[in-house]
Amino acid sequence: MALGEWKTFLIPYKQAVEELKVKLKSIRKEYREKNEYSPIEFVTGRVKEISSILEKANKFNIPLDRIGCEMEDIAGIRIMCQFTSDIEKVVELVRQRKDMQIIYEKDYITNVKDSGYRSYHMIIKYPVSMAGGQKEILAELQIRTLAMNFWATIEHSLNYKYKHQIPNDIKLKLKSAADAAFNLDKLMMEIKDEIKDAQKLFEVKSSLVSYIMDNILILQSMGKIIDSNRYQVQLNKLIEEGEVFELNSLLKSTEKTIEMYK
Repeated sequence: MALGEWKTFLIPYKQAVEELKVKLKSIRKEYREKNEYSPIEFVTGRVKEISSILEKANKFNIPLDRIGCEMEDIAGIRIMCQFTSDIEKVVELVRQRKDMQIIYEKDYITNVKDSGYRSYHMIIKYPVSMAGGQKEILAELQIRTLAMNFWATIEHSLNYKYKHQIPNDIKLKLKSAADAAFNLDKLMMEIKDEIKDAQKLFEVKSSLVSYIMDNILILQSMGKIIDSNRYQVQLNKLIEEGEVFELNSLLKSTEKTIEMYK
């Protein structure tokens, strides 16, 4: 295929990646707006480079006219989670969706690769609405923890450097690093509730600070500079070490002051 043909071929894959990122990020946003813990920490996506597509097609003897139906990871999405238990929840969320069809799943967390690679893969068929009509493409979802992703990123870089012929001594160190990442995930699971409580507290305090700042700006716009400055001084003292009840009290005070001047 000429470069122009490749660009045309990849259009639906690029669109699919952007759409899937938006849809999966919206799940996280929904949880946050409901003040609930989100099993999705963040989402990234990419479309395979033409050179990588050709290299893989050559390696697995995939004819160019069969790439679209035989190569499953031209469009790739990575969903990062904080804890291993979140992975199961994300997998179930994907299974429940009606806007994509799961072709099959590969569990490399239960069935760890010899290299130490851990991740949960889902191959999906996703419909893309194009100018010329609907087109279905294959995409790969990789669901993993932050620790798993860190290790996988390093392994990918080393595979690229050594052209998939990583020296044995480095392989052994990589395997040890994979085991260490796995143990880190296990330790994080043991203090999961404490971590989630701390994060929830941080989010609540951040929201209260934001609401108070909005009210201070409203007072400034009303010309009540003395009041706004007084509340700003109080807020500055509470931002670092203030308790939630103290921030709540300050928020109510700013609200009462605004009402008084209306």
